[in-house]
Amino acid sequence: MTMADPGPPAEIKVRRKSRILWLHFRDGETFELPFEYLRVYSPSAEVRGHGPGEGKLELAKEGVQIREVVPVGNYAVCLKFDDGHESGIYSWAYLYELGAKYDEKWARYLERCEKLGYERKPPAAPQ
Repeated sequence: MTMADPGPPAEIKVRRKSRILWLHFRDGETFELPFEYLRVYSPSAEVRGHGPGEGKLELAKEGVQIREVVPVGNYAVCLKFDDGHESGIYSWAYLYELGAKYDEKWARYLERCEKLGYERKPPAAPQ
């Protein structure tokens, strides 16, 4: 198992109150990925774009919820968010990468927000 092919997680938990997708992979790695992070790094063409570059900068996703996790074959899940976004197919390798590179990717996102002058707001408590 490698980051390129970690295989499916042994366990996935959606923690709605804390807005965390918890993943435990068979190699022992465990990741807690915030819903906002997963939403702004969606692998969909709508977010990533169709060519090179950083794609669309998603803003105001601090309070987004995952309303459903749908298996896609044996290789991925589709995360359906409560803001209507549901076209991203998150492969096991991509989820593993998001976990392994969380610090650098999140810092890059915050840097892009800052350059744009966007100030993140704390989300309201989940219902």
